[in-house]
Amino acid sequence: MASRWKIHKFGGSSLGDADCFRRVADILLGYDDDRIGVVVSAMGGMTDALLNLVTLAERDDASFGDELNTIGERYSETARALLDGDSLVSVLDAWSRDADDIRDLLKAVALVKSAPQRSRDVVAGYGEIWSARLLATHLGQQSPERGGAWIDAREVIIVSQHELGPIVQWDVSQAKFDAVVAADFRGMAIITGFIATDEEGLQTTLGRNGSDYSAAIFAALSKASELSIWTDVDGVMSADPNRVPEAHVINQLTYNEAMELAYFGAKVIHPQTLGPAVENDIPVIIRNSFNSAHPGSRIEAGSASEDEIKGITAISGMALVNLEGSGMIGVPGTADRLFAALKDAGVSVTLISQASSEHSICIAVPQDLAERARQVVSDAFADELAGGQIQSVDVTDAQSIVAVVGDGMAGTPGVAGRFFGTLGRAGINVRAIAQGSSERNISAVIDSDEATRALRAAHSGFYLSAKTISIGLIGTGVVGGALLQQLEKGAARLARDFNLDLRVRGIARSKSMLLGERRVDLGNWQQEFDKGAVDLDLEAFERHVNPDHLPHAVIIDCTAEQTIADRYTGWLERGIHIITPNKKAGSGPHSAYKAIRSLGTHGSSHFFYETTVGAALPIISTLQDLIHTGDAVRSIQGIFSGTLAYLFNIYDGKTPFSEIVRQARRCGYTEPDPRDDLSGMDVARKLTILARELGYEIELGDFPVGNLVPEPLREGTIDEFLDKLSEYDDDMLQTYENARAQGKKLRYIGRLDAHGAASVGLESVDVDNPFSHIALTDNIVQFETDRYSENPLVVQGPGAGPEVTAGGVFSDLLRLARYLSEGT
Repeated sequence: MASRWKIHKFGGSSLGDADCFRRVADILLGYDDDRIGVVVSAMGGMTDALLNLVTLAERDDASFGDELNTIGERYSETARALLDGDSLVSVLDAWSRDADDIRDLLKAVALVKSAPQRSRDVVAGYGEIWSARLLATHLGQQSPERGGAWIDAREVIIVSQHELGPIVQWDVSQAKFDAVVAADFRGMAIITGFIATDEEGLQTTLGRNGSDYSAAIFAALSKASELSIWTDVDGVMSADPNRVPEAHVINQLTYNEAMELAYFGAKVIHPQTLGPAVENDIPVIIRNSFNSAHPGSRIEAGSASEDEIKGITAISGMALVNLEGSGMIGVPGTADRLFAALKDAGVSVTLISQASSEHSICIAVPQDLAERARQVVSDAFADELAGGQIQSVDVTDAQSIVAVVGDGMAGTPGVAGRFFGTLGRAGINVRAIAQGSSERNISAVIDSDEATRALRAAHSGFYLSAKTISIGLIGTGVVGGALLQQLEKGAARLARDFNLDLRVRGIARSKSMLLGERRVDLGNWQQEFDKGAVDLDLEAFERHVNPDHLPHAVIIDCTAEQTIADRYTGWLERGIHIITPNKKAGSGPHSAYKAIRSLGTHGSSHFFYETTVGAALPIISTLQDLIHTGDAVRSIQGIFSGTLAYLFNIYDGKTPFSEIVRQARRCGYTEPDPRDDLSGMDVARKLTILARELGYEIELGDFPVGNLVPEPLREGTIDEFLDKLSEYDDDMLQTYENARAQGKKLRYIGRLDAHGAASVGLESVDVDNPFSHIALTDNIVQFETDRYSENPLVVQGPGAGPEVTAGGVFSDLLRLARYLSEGT
């Protein structure tokens, strides 16, 4: 007993030239099924070229003959590349006979300067006949035992024309199929798509995209086990990839989901195609003839996928017509009058939205029918408009409908809230909404110029992990470079174990930047930067890092620049999170600091700055925990500079102080300009940040700061400072000897009391003081509070070095990811 048929359909994009025909033949010959039906469209562009002949004839334009010859030359060239010998002669002779018939028909059209629809159908249908004849003959040459047969669909499919389009006469068509195709047929049958015969025996077509419908009809007639529709894409996409870069192929979806997506603009499959497949429970597979190894999208009655949403799509070119008035409330028949008037005027309604108060009815119609709809509705309700029961009939032009589709939405709370919340966060205004009782589709009407942004926002909200974060790094010095290494090392593990998708999409230096299309290859970023960097444009950098199609964006500022810190407010306002070890924002003017903290606390964006005080040490978070749990902080004191801790741990009076400063700078323990550390301003900034955490409106300059930079060296270049610092080594040696003589050690300490009084400077401390017993670059911070009064709370550990600081920034990034996944 022969196995069940398998039907394949190839469209015009798969049949463009000889190479395309060869590709299709290779695909088909790769199957070993007993019975294969292959429905074909016309060659790419052929149907339009044929219909153009009719248009020229209607104008009595004799050039239709030349255009027909051009079509013949294209067909002949393709045939000669595929066939030879008698097969080629037979195919070209058949084309010549068809061309004669077409030419006679066109001459008749030219005489009366009018072409009835039947004439158009006859001419347009030749494209499929030529494709089927050519492919069948080519397969016959490649595999004589399997190929070579072709079926003229006009001998099988019988339809009647109705208001909603052609309707298949199934009983008659089944009888004709059984008569044309032998019950024991084995091999490949090439079938013409698009064309059929009406009840009067005259040729007709199944309309645009009719070849897909033909394939579904033949799948039903042959009782096929599956229908594969071959296109130029890998399957049904979760969104239009031209508008949503993150769109991906949907592996499985149900008939209902596919029909909803097709209705709302997904162009891979025509809704009508699925009718015969649904009725006969035939799976439909969307495949790519240019990538036949891809499994495609499988459409069937049930789907194993647990995704709530299968696709997000949009229809553009719409308008909203709104009928509004208090006289409509509780009045039966209003909607019936509205839709009856639109039906009589031939206006198709795409979406309906009605307020529960019955005060208004809103409909979406194609833009080119909007004015007709407005006039029709105004005429239908002219009396109510004149009497004031209806206030207005308004039209809003340039609208789009964005729809999310998925059977998994049914009975799942929160999907609608997630959809509209995503649009709201993207700043998109929704004018009307609609949802069917099946809960399979939620639609929103928005301004067309926001459609792409809406698609991207909705897609990221449903398809991308809440932990997908677009990252822009500014500053690739020792800290920034170390952070990139840590991200490169940890990204795969975080993605595998925690579904954390960290995408570094932009890297910026002081004068240049690198933008990765999807992400920057962190294993090779320096070479990519050298090869592909462009001039720095922070606005372009921001746009790239914060695109519409990704749910979250963060800028990590690893500079010490005030100009970068000045941009924090704008970035936070525009929904970009900030992570930084840059102390300039936290210690700058209090008004600017207050604005940043307010946005980071009360806005939709987060501001992380733990590393501004203690690198990776939890100094700020510890202080915040004390405050939030109601403890009263009496004083904070400590060594806040890992740089100065290192210098005074190492300095023993034997190696000149200036040389120790040079060593620290080479090791990355100092700021690029060591004067930022030696001046005490680094510690002063940290103490200012902590004081502001306690609520004090303190400014730099409000408290004394012991500056270790000799006054003559406070200006000038870094190199000049380093070269001349040795001239003052004796002064530091004398200070050291004085402390040692008292049995003490030098430490640079910051202090803050309960009243907000602060001080920063070099002190001599007893050898039994905890500040005397720290490792090389340790910070040590002591919190005296009501709870920790007799035994103060101490946080101690490395407070300088690129790896440590980068680790602290990385920790803030992970903390941000946790907040985002929790929706906080």
